[in-house]
Amino acid sequence: MKRFVLPALPLAALGMALAAEPQVREVAFAKADVGKVPAGWKADKTGPGEGSVWKVVADATAPSKSGYVLAQTAAGPGALFNLCVLQDGNYKDVELRVAFKAVKGDGDQGGGFVWRYQDANNYYVARFNPLEDNYRVYHVVAGKRTQLETKEGLKVPTGTWHTLLVRMVGDRIECYLDDQKQLEAKDTTITKPGKVGLWTKADAQTYFDQFQAKDLSR
Repeated sequence: MKRFVLPALPLAALGMALAAEPQVREVAFAKADVGKVPAGWKADKTGPGEGSVWKVVADATAPSKSGYVLAQTAAGPGALFNLCVLQDGNYKDVELRVAFKAVKGDGDQGGGFVWRYQDANNYYVARFNPLEDNYRVYHVVAGKRTQLETKEGLKVPTGTWHTLLVRMVGDRIECYLDDQKQLEAKDTTITKPGKVGLWTKADAQTYFDQFQAKDLSR
């Protein structure tokens, strides 16, 4: 008599599929961290000058419905990059997603992500600036920012929530605004895994909510 073990095959296949699913890190901002950098994050900066003041603030319009968001609140000098970096996790191939609201800024507005972050002077950055109507991606090496690609003429209202998404796999970078792909670039400057986080420039005072990091390297 022949014995069949077919029921075990779908279970094994299911286990392999679950193991292959990318791990998603979702961050919620809470009342317990109001007025300070949230637990698990570190404020940093690229360039000289005072700035990079990050803290959790109340916002009833937060897309997460939590009532709290992470805000960059300082008006730093023109060459200063404001950084807030998630301390746990190292990512190489990664997808980042966040809701943002440009609140204030005369020289700069908006903001975006850092990833493959080695330290405050070496990382990738993609940001949207509603004051300039453009979306750009750069690498920063030894504190010097070099533009890789730009998309001009993107007009969105300030003071309202929008969504940024950036995906990098290997040397290919894709950038989305409100779920619409706007630009892509290729670069091999930084190949090591690194931390991920948020970025604004100079006096760009911006709110962030619903931060997600998806590890695509697995």
